[in-house]
Amino acid sequence: MKLEPVQSAAAPAAIGPYSQAIKVGHLLFCSGQIALDPKSGQMVGATAAEQAEQVMKNLAAVLAAGGASLAQVARTTIFLASMQDFAAVNEVYGRHFGAHKPARATVAVKELPKGGLVEIDCIAALS
Repeated sequence: MKLEPVQSAAAPAAIGPYSQAIKVGHLLFCSGQIALDPKSGQMVGATAAEQAEQVMKNLAAVLAAGGASLAQVARTTIFLASMQDFAAVNEVYGRHFGAHKPARATVAVKELPKGGLVEIDCIAALS
């Protein structure tokens, strides 16, 4: 099966040796997104909720570049620098996904790239 890298200028460029997403068959595997502004490359937001807003925008941009949307996401993983931010991030996440509820895991990690408070990755099913 062919692996096809996906790139979107509407999302931050990769900050390491990885693709924003990889399309394989009818699946789109999106790399974790943090709250980087796509134009400046700087972190956006002082709180986890503010950062989650930017993360969801970045994730939606990568999904769109791969021919998908949040409505096609089958699974997500949320990485938090602190579980104390769970409720605030959950509220932002829920607003963006609406009635659609992908399978999900949420884990606390010691730290995230660039001092971020939240990172989200996903797998989407393509039509």
